[in-house]
Amino acid sequence: MSINNSPIGIFDSGVGGTSIWKEIIKKLPEENTIYLSDSKNAPYGEKSKADIIALAKKNTDYLIAKGAKVIVVACNTATTNGIKILRDSYNIPFIGIEPAIKPASLHTQTNVIGILATKGTLSSELFEKTSSSIRETKTIKEVVGKGLVELIEKGKGESEEMHSLLQSYLHPLLQDNIDCLVLGCTHYPYLIPQIKKIVGKNVQIIDSGEAVARQTKAILTKNNLLNFKNSAVKHEFFINTNKTVLEQLVKNNGANIVVTEQDF
Repeated sequence: MSINNSPIGIFDSGVGGTSIWKEIIKKLPEENTIYLSDSKNAPYGEKSKADIIALAKKNTDYLIAKGAKVIVVACNTATTNGIKILRDSYNIPFIGIEPAIKPASLHTQTNVIGILATKGTLSSELFEKTSSSIRETKTIKEVVGKGLVELIEKGKGESEEMHSLLQSYLHPLLQDNIDCLVLGCTHYPYLIPQIKKIVGKNVQIIDSGEAVARQTKAILTKNNLLNFKNSAVKHEFFINTNKTVLEQLVKNNGANIVVTEQDF
């Protein structure tokens, strides 16, 4: 198999990164993919920086062993804490993801931006660096979405418990007069329908999925790694917990989708 026909490797702390995967296969329908759901260790946002980096390296080693030609770190916490170290440690292109603060700063009219993210993302040096220049002219209101990832991983994304948590996190942001809400975790796009009901039509919800897919295509193009081979596309998923929730999230996205439970 030529390297061009090799898969795009994607990893996340759990099933949430499938929101990124969906954008990637929409933008690059001819590409094979391999997705790693490290649900056993979710959420990364509550872990130390050293633990996050160790898990990111473990996932990278796994994807490289599976023949990945590029790696998408479909996890805000892993990107903001470890992308520089990954790029320094491996000879493979990486695409990271971080909260879309910059786009929000261009769209806001009230100059107040809300961000819902994990503790690990909000406390990272990269997030601080990205947001510091924006804070000179905009107000950024941060909320840690504690418990949201765990509920999504359990398939309880539409539960009463989830709705109650979202209300408790979003109502204070509305009182602060936000008009843009940045979703700083790849799990959170699955909550957009519920979030819209709470924040209303005057708050723009911004996530990074489409931008990551665009950047993935750009990196593949730059490195001459695009797959031009007209063969059946395959999407492999590996998860180290029960696969039921993951299967539900990725079904109906084309043929040749294989979900496997495997310890890693």
